[in-house]
Amino acid sequence: MDAIIIRDLEIFCCVGVYDAEREKPQRLLVSVEMATDLSAAAVKDELRWSIDYDAVCKCIENISKERNWNLIETLAVEIAETIMREFVPVSVTVEVRKFVIPKTAYVAARVVRPQ
Repeated sequence: MDAIIIRDLEIFCCVGVYDAEREKPQRLLVSVEMATDLSAAAVKDELRWSIDYDAVCKCIENISKERNWNLIETLAVEIAETIMREFVPVSVTVEVRKFVIPKTAYVAARVVRPQ
């Protein structure tokens, strides 16, 4: 299966269980992989036969500004379900990375949603 991939989209939002985490927006990185058939897009060379990754990035940025979350898991699910609903890939994998635990590169939540 073909895929459209967005790697490490930087967003800022208030997310965390503890008050100190939610005081100001944190830097998160979001990666998305959308399984889709790209054969028609390749033959026709037209965006309407593909998934507009710029529109997906703007959608993710808008979601990140809508509200605050306790868990990155909740944010990842909301992003995945919105992408499935609005862009209709065969499936989507969303990973949200957070940089708050000392001595780790990051912590992450990854969700997969099939059509």
